[in-house]
Amino acid sequence: MLATLLQVMAGGALGAGLRWGWGLGISRMVGPGFPLPILTANVFGSFLMGLFVVMAANRGLGHFGPFVQVGLLGGFTTFSSFSLEAVTLMERGEAGQAAAYILLSVGASIGGLFLGLTLGRGIFA
Repeated sequence: MLATLLQVMAGGALGAGLRWGWGLGISRMVGPGFPLPILTANVFGSFLMGLFVVMAANRGLGHFGPFVQVGLLGGFTTFSSFSLEAVTLMERGEAGQAAAYILLSVGASIGGLFLGLTLGRGIFA
């Protein structure tokens, strides 16, 4: 359990650093405006998640899952984990649950952010 936690933490630190560098690099290339750094990190991270899941299953590398999936890719973009869960539900034939998961994840997350902003502005502003 402790070894798995350390793998997740190490991967998360690496992923977060890569995310910061990715965002900085994309921002310098395209400038401010549309949140292209976040969008591209989410898409690229999701692509890497799909690639890793298949590779790990076919090459017996599932033991690297905590480091790569939860840590590295989770630190780079939690959207990759979200995408994996949504597609897993779809592939299991649970389209209704997948749709609910997608709508609730996006809607509730945006709602949670608005709630936090409102509360934070009431307390700290």
